[in-house]
Amino acid sequence: MIAAASLRVFLAVSLVAASLCPGAWASAWALDPSATRIEFSVRNLSVARVDGTFRLASGHVTLDDEDPSRSTIEAVIDAASVDTSEPKRDAHLRSADFLDVARYPTIAFRSTRIERADGGHWRVTGALTLLGRTRPVLLDVDSSTSEGTRGSAHATTTIDRRDFGITYAGFAVGKQVVLTIDAVGMNTAADASLE
Repeated sequence: MIAAASLRVFLAVSLVAASLCPGAWASAWALDPSATRIEFSVRNLSVARVDGTFRLASGHVTLDDEDPSRSTIEAVIDAASVDTSEPKRDAHLRSADFLDVARYPTIAFRSTRIERADGGHWRVTGALTLLGRTRPVLLDVDSSTSEGTRGSAHATTTIDRRDFGITYAGFAVGKQVVLTIDAVGMNTAADASLE
């Protein structure tokens, strides 16, 4: 559940990073795993929230400013990197009860549609694969900045962990997982022509 949320957030951030280069017809961005932050939050026992992070393994964004529908975002998250600052809980989250990282070491996202919304917002629809199940997700990218060859973006989404087969703990763990992504990308090929 946490991984799925993280991946969606990552995708949104990727889109924002790509959109940071408004003057380029086509921009290629490599997401920086060391600077990108993927956070999740889920209710626990209906009273408290458990917050944590995932680490981005790799990602890239190609943005076509003239035709956003030709833009793409792909991201891979290291599922075993889940970190809630509680080692016993993290070990349980890595187990077959939740993320089953021994069988499914990564969480993957691939955009299927990118569109500009109002103001500086973007909507990114894509396919999130978690625990071998692929489901559609929608990312809301609400801010982005760029300076030189670096750009950043902020994105959010909410997923239902049950959509990916994460049903352990019944009602003790919330169904809705909120994902927040703060992505940082490096422009790798500005003003490139898309083929």
